[in-house]
Amino acid sequence: MSYSVGQVSGFAGITVRTLHHYDKAGLLSPSDRSPAGYRLYSDADLARLQQILFYRELGFPLDEIATILEDPQANALDHLRARHRLLTDQITKLQRLVEVAEQAMEVQQTGVELTPEERFEVFGEVAFDLTYATEAHLKWQHSEGHQRSMARAAAHSKEDWAKLMAEAADWRRRLLTAFDTEAPADGEHAMDLAEEHRQHISRWFTPCPTDMHGRIADDFAADPRAFALVVPPTEQRPGLAPYLRTAVHANAVRQSDQD
Repeated sequence: MSYSVGQVSGFAGITVRTLHHYDKAGLLSPSDRSPAGYRLYSDADLARLQQILFYRELGFPLDEIATILEDPQANALDHLRARHRLLTDQITKLQRLVEVAEQAMEVQQTGVELTPEERFEVFGEVAFDLTYATEAHLKWQHSEGHQRSMARAAAHSKEDWAKLMAEAADWRRRLLTAFDTEAPADGEHAMDLAEEHRQHISRWFTPCPTDMHGRIADDFAADPRAFALVVPPTEQRPGLAPYLRTAVHANAVRQSDQD
């Protein structure tokens, strides 16, 4: 069977111009000619084209493809291994670029206007998960409370964040002590810790009524990414997030009774 340039272009999904380029480069020349002088490709030519396109997809330059196809002594496996190493290096570099982009996105989504070095210095193990920050932003972006919180976060200086995080770390230490010593989640001490957390949010981010605090605590218990904002994974215990949720809801009842 013989095939015209147009037919091969359609088969292979490449342009006629590309086929002409391969021909001029001596990489793939039609084996036949029609009576009218038109170039025609044979089945063997199509098989060679398939090999060319395979190597092109892997990023091989045309001169290297020609070497592989023309030299019977050429070891295609060696070429493929070398290409694999190159692609792996490129993937590593691209992954690093993705991480840099994610860090930039994270800053935008969380409102924390600090450099990566400052963020590590201030936050330590407490990290903002990009996926959670993005979902939360999309979910609450039209909420007045969320907008106020983002604006407050963006306005905090490095010193503000350091003070905020020191305050949070002290609260977290006392929460863990209460949990480890089996203080009742609906007891006075646990409720006091819950109230302290509510006031912390109000002081540093946005007014936090008890119903809003309850929704935050529900999120802590339902989504590990959210709970990691207040307790790093290395400090968490099984049941700690539900413990805090119970304390928050018990405190909401207590606050309602006091009003």
